[in-house]
Amino acid sequence: MVSLGMILALLLPSLTGCLWGDSPEPEPPPPGPFDFEEQIPLTTYYHYANQTNVTDMQSSWANLTDNNTPFWSLATYYGIGETTFEPTIGVTSQGSLFMTSWGGLGRGTHIIRSQDQGKSWEDIGPVWPGTSIGVTPSSNDPYLYVDPYTDRLVKFDMHALTTMFFEYSDNEGNSFSPPFPATGAYTPQDHQTIASAPPPAGFPHPILHPTIYVFCINTGAQGPIGAQCDSSFDGGHTWEGQVPGHPASSQCAGLSAHLVGASDGTFYRGNPACEGPAAYRSLDGGRTWTEHVIATTTPSSSHEIALGVDAGNNVHALWIGEDLMPWYSNSKDRGDTWSTPVNVALPGVTGTGFPTIAGGADGRVVFAYIGQNGNGPWSGYMGIMTDAFADNPLITTVAINAPDDPLNEEEDCGYRRCGGFGDFIDIVIDVEGRPWVAMAHDVSGQIGIAGTLVTGPALRGPLQPLPPIEAGGPDTLG
Repeated sequence: MVSLGMILALLLPSLTGCLWGDSPEPEPPPPGPFDFEEQIPLTTYYHYANQTNVTDMQSSWANLTDNNTPFWSLATYYGIGETTFEPTIGVTSQGSLFMTSWGGLGRGTHIIRSQDQGKSWEDIGPVWPGTSIGVTPSSNDPYLYVDPYTDRLVKFDMHALTTMFFEYSDNEGNSFSPPFPATGAYTPQDHQTIASAPPPAGFPHPILHPTIYVFCINTGAQGPIGAQCDSSFDGGHTWEGQVPGHPASSQCAGLSAHLVGASDGTFYRGNPACEGPAAYRSLDGGRTWTEHVIATTTPSSSHEIALGVDAGNNVHALWIGEDLMPWYSNSKDRGDTWSTPVNVALPGVTGTGFPTIAGGADGRVVFAYIGQNGNGPWSGYMGIMTDAFADNPLITTVAINAPDDPLNEEEDCGYRRCGGFGDFIDIVIDVEGRPWVAMAHDVSGQIGIAGTLVTGPALRGPLQPLPPIEAGGPDTLG
C-alpha cells in the first residue's frame, strides 16, 4: 500500500508550481557606462581627477551623463621617418599634417608632411633646389605652426640666438615664401613660439592680412626684461618691434610656453609668475600684456605652463607641479578667474613631464604628457575631457604606445631636457575632432612620432565616436 506521505512527496513539486509559479530567473544587472561592445584596451583608462578610478566606483556613475559619458577609445602613433627635437605639429582644414625635423647648422629645419592621416610622410623642406640644405640653412630651434584661421603653414626658425625667420606656405606646403627676418634688442633670442588670431573688435591698426601674428622669445633674463614679444599686421612680412610680454617687473621666469590665439582676438602665453603658474594676456595684438595667476597653491616645476583655448574662447591650462604630477585648471572669463586646480594624472603614474594642451568644441579638451610608474621607462599619454566644466569631469587617458614599446628608458627623462623631446612637445586637434600629439621615440633614435586616436570621442562637432583609422605602432618607425 502506498502511504499518504509518499503521495504527498510526489505531488508537492507540481502543486508548488501551480500554487506559487516557477521561481523567476534573476534580472541581469542594467548595462553600465563601461559595457562597450569591445573590451577596454589595456592602454585605455577611465578616471576622475586626483587619480581616482571610475570603472570600479559604481556609486559615481550617476555623474556620467550628457557630454560627460565615456567612449570606447584606443590610441596609437605613427613614425614620421625622421628624427625630431622639440617637436611641433600642425594640421590644416584639409587634413594635412606637419611635423618638424631638426637639422641644425648646414641642413636647417625640414618640415615632414603626411596627407593620409599619418600612414606615410614626406620631407617637403623647404630646401634650395637640387640640395637638401634648408632655405634657412641654420636653426638653433625648429618650430612650425598652422594658422587655424587661414590654413597658412608657418616655418619659424631661430638663427644663432639672435634672429627669427618667418617662412610660410599657403598651399599645404607645396611651395614657400622667402624667409622674412625679425630681430630684437636683447640676446639671446631663444625658445621662440608663435600664434595667430583675428584682429580684436575695434583694433586700430591697419590690417593687411586676415590674422595678426605674435611671437614671443626668451631673453635669458627675469624681472623687467623677461620674455619679449613682437607682432606682425601684414602676414609676417614686417614686425612692429619687441615689447615685454608681461607687466613691468612682474615676471620671475624668462621662458614662455606655446602661445595661443583665441577667435575673439585675445592672445595668451603661459609662464611662471612670482606667485605661481600664470597666463599672460594681450587684448591689443601682442603690444601690451597683463598677468593672471592661475594658482598659488600648486607651483610649477618647469617653465611650460601650457595653455589652450576652445571654441567658446574658454582658456585651459596644464602644468607639472612640484609633486611631478600634471595639474589642470580652466577660465571662462579670459583668465581673470580660474577653477580650483586638479591633478589629472593617470592612476598609478608616479612622475610626468612635458605638458601640452589644446581645446576643441566648447568644454572639450585634450592634454598630453609623458609619464612613468616608479623608476621605469616613459610612455606618452593623452588625457581627454569631453565636459571639462562638469562637476566631476570624466578623464579618458590613452597611452599612445604599448608597455613593451617605451618612448624613453632614462630614469629622469621627464624632469629635464631629454632626447628628442628637448624642452617641450605639442598637440593640435584636426577639423573632424581627432587629436594629434607630437612626441619622440628616443629608444629608436629620436624618431618623431605623431600620436592620435584610432577611435574615441570627437573633440569638434557633434559629440560622437571618431571614424576608426588603422593603428600604427613600432612597425611605422622605419
